[in-house]
Order: sequence, then C-alpha cells, then structure tokens
Amino acid sequence: MAKIEVVMPQLGESLTEGTIIKWHKKPGEKVKKEETLLEVSTDKVDSEIPSPATGIVTKLLFDEQKTVAVRTVIAEIETEEGAAVVTEPRKPPVREEPKEVPKTSVREMERQPKQVTIPTAPKPAPSTGRFYSPLVLNVAREEGISMVELEQIPGTGEGGRVSKKDIFAYVQARKTGKAPAATEATIAAPTLPTPTAPRIETTLKHIDSGELAKKYPAPLYEILQMSNILQKMSEHMVRSVHTSPHVQAVHECDMTKVDAARRRNAEAFEKREGFKLTYMPFICDAIIKALKQFPLVNSSIEGDKIILKRFVNLGIAVASENGLIVPVIKNADEKNFVGLARAINDLATRARTKRLIPSDIEGGTFTITNYGVFGTMIGIPIINQPQVAILGTGAIKKRPVIINDAIAIRSMAYFTLSFDHRIVDGALGGSFLETIVKNIENFDEAIVL
Repeated sequence: MAKIEVVMPQLGESLTEGTIIKWHKKPGEKVKKEETLLEVSTDKVDSEIPSPATGIVTKLLFDEQKTVAVRTVIAEIETEEGAAVVTEPRKPPVREEPKEVPKTSVREMERQPKQVTIPTAPKPAPSTGRFYSPLVLNVAREEGISMVELEQIPGTGEGGRVSKKDIFAYVQARKTGKAPAATEATIAAPTLPTPTAPRIETTLKHIDSGELAKKYPAPLYEILQMSNILQKMSEHMVRSVHTSPHVQAVHECDMTKVDAARRRNAEAFEKREGFKLTYMPFICDAIIKALKQFPLVNSSIEGDKIILKRFVNLGIAVASENGLIVPVIKNADEKNFVGLARAINDLATRARTKRLIPSDIEGGTFTITNYGVFGTMIGIPIINQPQVAILGTGAIKKRPVIINDAIAIRSMAYFTLSFDHRIVDGALGGSFLETIVKNIENFDEAIVL
C-alpha cells in the first residue's frame, strides 16, 4: 500500500489559503481518481477538488470550515498504485480558444499569471445546467457517450445526479438496443430551465451563535453563517462605495431589431453551436465597440494616476447559489460575435457548476450585470473595483413608444451606467452609454452568421 498525501492546492498565484467547505468522503471510504474529494472556497471562487488517486481515505486532517494554508497536507489516501507519491492535483492542459477567435497575443501571455489549477473535466452540456462529476464525465468520454446522450440518461444519485453505475447501465442497454437514441430535435432544442433566483440561503450553514442566539431566539429567528464568497463580496461592495463617488445614467434602448434577428437566427445558431442565442453577445459586442471609442471608461485609478487599458477584459456578473460571481472574458476585443457567444456560455456554465478557477475572475476592465433576467426593469449597480464603470441591463418589455410622431409597439429595455465621477463626468458617461444604445439599435445582422 502506498500513502498519498493530498495537499491544499494553490488555486491562484496570489492565493495563500483556502477554506474547506465540505468533505465528500469520510475516513474508510473508497474514492476513485478524479472523483470529487472536497470543496474548497477562496476569496475569489469555490471549487470542487478531485482525488489525485484511487484508494481508501484514511485521514482527514482538517474539519469543514477550517482555513488552511496552500500546500498543507489535508488528507491521506492509501492506494496500491505505483511508487510515486502524488502531492497535489495534476495540472490541466491549457484551455484552447475557439478556432474562429484570433490567437492570443504575446502581450496577453505576458499579462496572464501562471496558475496551479485543478484538473478540468470535459464541459457539461451547456444547454441545461445539469451537473456531472469529473468521474462521470471521464467515464462517459471513455465509453464514447456524447453530451447529448448523457443528457438523456436518468440519474439515480442524490438530487437526480447521474452516477457511474447509471452510465454503465446505459452502455449495457445500448448494446442490447434498449437505450434511447439522441434525436435531432434533442440537439436542436434542448430544454432550458426557467431563470429563477438562486436559493442562496439553502447553501448557508445554520449556527448557534452564543449571545446573538439569545438576541434572536429560535424558532422565530434562524442564524446563518455567511459563506466565504458572500463575506468577500460584501466587503468588496462596501469598499467600492467608499472608494468611488457613484453617479448613474439611465438610457432607453430599442431592442426590437436585435430581438427579431435573434429569433430569425435562433434555430440555426443553436443547431450549429449547441446552445441558445441570447441577447448578451449583442450587448457585449456593442459595449466593446464603445469602449474602443471611449478608452477612459476602460481604465482604473491608482492615487492621482489613471491607468488606461489597451485591451478589454469583459466581466459578466453571474448569480449562483453561493452568491454573485463575475467571470471575465479575457481580451474580449479580439473575439468575433460567435467567439463572444461561446465565451459567455462557457463561463456562465462553469460558474454555476463550480468549475471556475481564480484566473477566470481576475483582470476585468469593465463589467456587465444583467438583472433583467429576473424581471427587474431598472437597477443601480455598484462598480466592480478597481474599474471605473459598470453597465446594468434591465428586462426587455414590449411598450408603446413614439416614432416619427406615431405610436408603435417596440421591445424596449433600460440600461443603467454607474460610473466613477472622479474621472468619468456626466458628459463622458452619457456619451458612452448613448453610443452603446446606438450600436445595438443599428447592429449588422451579418455578425451573427
């Protein structure tokens, strides 16, 4: 038997510690290589850490909710495999950009820090948000099961999750001709869950907090411990309000042309790309063009110095069960429309399935938050420091508007720009926002193809 020491991985170059959120295995239980062993939270992102080897968990050296320095041994696994001792999860290959996207520039390579990251399994089907463990994804790949087929396999695990046994049962059924075949309709029109607000409270731990419990006694009150992500988010928001004098501008945007183009191209786009065409790529494309025209909005402040960014790293806020997280599309200005759509879908999917790494949420130069997905018409977003502006997009609603002195029904939305009045005044903020609106209202439909 060989002893494998599992260490707290360094999930980012600047990170020195991580908090153990949950152990998925107990001492004495068997674990497979790349099966989820524990969940770790940092001040940037929550991640599921896979087992580095197959064996039996013999020791868990730290309890849940404990914060541990990186490279500290946190567990031991006994295995009959090989002589080499694995001290931390293997590094994944570098993620490749879509073929249509221009190659990464030398400047970006110099700008991006090298990361020690956990293994990245094949992506789940982006169309449903259904979660698959790294083990299940690897088994599916080895058995030649496509993501479309995987979506049709009924899960017998907790919460309906697909297990390894479910896959093997499907493979056996497929050999006998009893497994359901993936249909063209399934590929072209996968079912999407209706957007709902994540139930953050269901992921928080109930605590009995001494004097606080006396002040707020059960059962009339319940005390929940904020997660690491929520604590860091709240600190960040308070710091942002204290740092930047926030000013807001609100413009109307006629989304009718975009809505019509999206509907016309939806079926062909989804069939080609495997995920739905949303409004977000249209908005992102318009913002990137506006940032090139108004580079001061794509900057940051250090003391009395303004740092202009000659690249656009576009952050898109995503609501998850663990709180708000902002994954970043690196060098978004180098991507075409399809490349933007792919990057948006990929980051949103990985954000909701806890497969983001710290480098995915670092280095943003401008942020978009889409509260309209929950029906909100107008919002007042807080700037994502150290950026100097953030755009909030409201729900798209059909409304009567006046066009050439006639009443027409149009698909309208309110866009809110919050900006740092230290360097972005009302004229610049208003001009930038109006340019975004004009870019959307006059976009070229050929970019979708």
